[in-house]
Amino acid sequence: MTLKDLADSRLFEVVNIGDDINRQITKTYCCDLLSIAMSRAPAGCAWVTVMGNINTLAVASLSDAACIILAEGVYLDDAAKSKAIQQGITVFCTNMPVFETALTVHRLLHA
Repeated sequence: MTLKDLADSRLFEVVNIGDDINRQITKTYCCDLLSIAMSRAPAGCAWVTVMGNINTLAVASLSDAACIILAEGVYLDDAAKSKAIQQGITVFCTNMPVFETALTVHRLLHA
């Protein structure tokens, strides 16, 4: 499944579409502790978190995550949204809990 497929599913609100809309999502990853996510998030993952700040974008970039999905109704603050646009990072958001968000993406990946 590509980022475009996920955006087209309309399951999540699109906050920013990044530079590579055709990038493949390889798996789902959940973590809210940025230091752990930085070292363990697999490249190409859809990273589900409730951390909606500029540091999250840095970790997503360093770990080469395909996208960030902000769960639990969390949104990027204005500075972080500007940085996501500037760096071409794909970000989605949803009101669903973290587990349900990750499960939804997992099911789409294995459909």
